[in-house]
Amino acid sequence: MIQSRRSNLAGATIAGILAAAVPLATPFASVSAAAAAASSRGSPAYTPPARLAANSSPARPPLQIRIGPHAGWERCWTLDNGETEALIVPAIGRILQFRRIDQPGPFWHDPALHGRSPDPASTEWLNFGGDKSWPAPQSDWATLTARAWPPPGAFDAAPVEMSVRREGVVMRSPVDPHFGIQTERVVRLEPGRPVMTVVTTYEKTAGNPVTVGVWIITQLDHPVAVFALLPETSRFEHGYDRQSGDALPADLTIEGRLLSLARDPDRSTKIGTDAERLLWVGEHQMLLIESPRIPGVPYPDRGSSAEIYTNPNPRTYVELEMLGPLRTLAVGDSLSQTNTYTLIPRRSEDPRRDAARVLLETPKPAPARPSASARRTPGFP
Repeated sequence: MIQSRRSNLAGATIAGILAAAVPLATPFASVSAAAAAASSRGSPAYTPPARLAANSSPARPPLQIRIGPHAGWERCWTLDNGETEALIVPAIGRILQFRRIDQPGPFWHDPALHGRSPDPASTEWLNFGGDKSWPAPQSDWATLTARAWPPPGAFDAAPVEMSVRREGVVMRSPVDPHFGIQTERVVRLEPGRPVMTVVTTYEKTAGNPVTVGVWIITQLDHPVAVFALLPETSRFEHGYDRQSGDALPADLTIEGRLLSLARDPDRSTKIGTDAERLLWVGEHQMLLIESPRIPGVPYPDRGSSAEIYTNPNPRTYVELEMLGPLRTLAVGDSLSQTNTYTLIPRRSEDPRRDAARVLLETPKPAPARPSASARRTPGFP
């Protein structure tokens, strides 16, 4: 969990002002020499930001990027838009927290692993928590990497390089030797709003063609409830796909288009859906995660675009997982998936009423379009 806004990351500061609202390209202002020097010493790498646009609005709050130690890791990056903060730990390749300033955040992470370094060759999975990306489907890992678990090393257990571009802060992984894919994640905060957008891109740089989908896993603290907004007509007979055998999540209920469930303290459970929106409901706040589904294209896990995993005690977390469509990538091709994260305060003592307000009464995500790549690949018209 991020500590005090000013006390935990007292290192170098990059100050900037966004010139236009997301999703438009938004340049950053000039950077202090001290910040550049601190950023350029080893990993993470530093890329100078673009010149501040002439039409930038002084009324918008400044975007600050602070670089400093956190929980035993050096040179962590905190994005601050005056409303929310996003904490990135390059040493473990994760967005570790997203929260309103001076409030607890919903992302789960394991304090016992603070300061640890990942080992991509290890057979033990270090479950740091936070938000990260793995290649889907998981069923292909054993064939491509010679092990079914833990996740492929460059996706889950390697540090990332950091840079700043007009689009936002960039996390770039090493190339995974098994998939021949390099992962880039562009993280940005919408000016003055509790909204974070993360665009995750897989770029095929080496090796034979591989069929893959972008899979985003967000680990969150024990919830009051978790909700999914199902489509009016689901591809699944019961509105969901069983992915943990006979085990179903606790309190699994469907009323109209609202699917709800709770974390089972005694066993792990997982279901898949063809939803575009997942909602985590905590005691005082909610986190909405959105990723538009592309119609008419294949998705992993029997057609799932949104999955929910619940972990048993003593690690009291759930995973809200968004999946992109499958594509066959050859060298030079790329594939992108966009997640939008919105923090929303609770208004009712009834979580279902709050969920209905957020999921049923607010506009749905804009229709997704196939992402651009170096050349057209199978799977899209």
